[in-house]
Amino acid sequence: MASRFTLKDHFRESRLVNGRLLFAALLSVIVFSVVIVRLVVLQVFEYEHFDSLSDRNRVDIEPLPPQRGLIYDRNGVMLAENIPTFSLEMVPEKVKDMDYTIDALTELMALTDEDVAEFRDRLKRHRRFQQVVIRQRLTEAEVARFSANRHRFPGVDIEGRLIRHYPQANLFSHAVGYVGRINEREMQIIDQQNYKGTLQIGKTGVEKYYEDQLHGTVGYRQVETNVQGRIVRELMSEPSHSGDDLLLNLDINLQRAAAESLTDFNGSVVAMDPRNGGVLALVSKPDFDPNLFVSGISSKDYSALRDSPERPLYDRALRGSYPPGSTLKPFVALAGLELGVVTEQSRVYDPGWYSLPGHQHRYRCWKSHGHGWVNMKDAVAQSCDTYFYDLAHTLGIDRLHQFLDLFGFGHRTGIDIPSESAGLSPSREWKRASRNQAWFPGETLISGIGQGFNQTTPLQLAHATSTLAMRGVMQEPRVVRASRKAGMSEMQLRNTERVNSLPMQDSQHWEAVIDSMVEVVHGQRGTARHIGEDMPINIAGKTGTAQVFGIAQDEEYDAETLERKLHDHALFIAFAPADKPEFVVAVVVENGGSGSKMAAPIARKLIIEHFGLELDEPQPDQ
Repeated sequence: MASRFTLKDHFRESRLVNGRLLFAALLSVIVFSVVIVRLVVLQVFEYEHFDSLSDRNRVDIEPLPPQRGLIYDRNGVMLAENIPTFSLEMVPEKVKDMDYTIDALTELMALTDEDVAEFRDRLKRHRRFQQVVIRQRLTEAEVARFSANRHRFPGVDIEGRLIRHYPQANLFSHAVGYVGRINEREMQIIDQQNYKGTLQIGKTGVEKYYEDQLHGTVGYRQVETNVQGRIVRELMSEPSHSGDDLLLNLDINLQRAAAESLTDFNGSVVAMDPRNGGVLALVSKPDFDPNLFVSGISSKDYSALRDSPERPLYDRALRGSYPPGSTLKPFVALAGLELGVVTEQSRVYDPGWYSLPGHQHRYRCWKSHGHGWVNMKDAVAQSCDTYFYDLAHTLGIDRLHQFLDLFGFGHRTGIDIPSESAGLSPSREWKRASRNQAWFPGETLISGIGQGFNQTTPLQLAHATSTLAMRGVMQEPRVVRASRKAGMSEMQLRNTERVNSLPMQDSQHWEAVIDSMVEVVHGQRGTARHIGEDMPINIAGKTGTAQVFGIAQDEEYDAETLERKLHDHALFIAFAPADKPEFVVAVVVENGGSGSKMAAPIARKLIIEHFGLELDEPQPDQ
């Protein structure tokens, strides 16, 4: 049997090996090229990015929140300050197990369910590299307890901060306002770069209106840290700039006297300097402690304030809407003189009621048997309703509305505090637009005595009275008197924003109305004569009593049979001295009854306080 031999194809094998070697070489070149290109990208083009990431393992940039500006009253008494406190804070990206950390902190620091819920809510609004407050105002014992266990909580630390404090507590709660934690809506509005490290923002009052000036400008510092996150050294820094300090026109002595004079009644007192519009007192009762809101008010405390039937959070001075009652009569009298409807000598007979021509319905005067024949001075001094029924009817609602519009009734005053109400000065057009109803002649009569649809705020009433006292010079109310930049020693006065002069045909009309208001306080039959008997300066004033509910024509008002909440509101406006006014005050006592007995004595106390007089308490006529 012949043997068989297999011949090798060396050429083919050589080509196969060479092909594989070439493929391997080509693959190696490609892989090597990719590596080289990637190294070039990393080392050259993305160097700064990865160098920054590397630095973050040892370098942190911390914001330096500015110190909030301080707030003083006109005497230099501190109304809003910053006090040091310790807070427990976390940087989320440095925490590996969030749930475990929170549970452990809850056990160690006795965190409440509300603390945890608020922290998780804040966690959603912050980026992972930003510090988030877990709880503020730690006690010394809590600081010591955490410090001993800090090694268990990477990413969590105790920070020293300045927080807002209101040393006068309730006294200026509505005027100065308060700061609170920045919420999600505010985060969308503020300059987030400038608010890094800032926890609070102005919520109400001066704190909110002047937020930009009070807050200041954020700074920063670059620090080197060790593996535990502790600061080793500071590399560089840019200091923050503190907010402006504010000096207010408010006087703590007047503010306290007004608040105490209201006793247990709700209401408001507003005092102004008519020469420059400075607001000297701005009281709204009931009030509240603004310190509750600074670090986050508890649900229990907030519910108590929010749900209280007394509404302590409601700023009555700026937002309370009250019928002005007879305090509107001097302005109606001035309208009658200026528009040529009456003269100082024009007289009206008051039998105790008034009826429209051709109608049987009687609109009653507060004095059931009437005042007899009265002229304008008598009518203002004795607050004769019948005189003003007749005057309002002659004027008509259109002219009356247009004249009252000049004094700002139905308009915001422009005070430097937010959330002011415009009130309401009714007109034919307003009723048609808002209620789709016609205006009735009887509604003009009750508008003439400040009832019906009329609604005014205590601030509006003080502002209009100030314009009357200054014979038509209208100053925009200002709470802030001066400001001081950080690092400066002297306060810079702030200019009045707006000054208007009301056009009048005859300047003597001012004096006629003001003389009638002097008669209210110093005349033998004036409704507030008991507060002016021993007063060494002339006061021009006007009492007012505003009904809370309507009374049928055949019924009598008997306060003793009614609940207190159904009693009339007591009002009083005044300025002094009458010839060269320096001080204006408007008082509203909710359900206080008589303006002469409840509101006028409060105005007297403030006048005594302002002018430094030493007088006894007045004895009101019965």
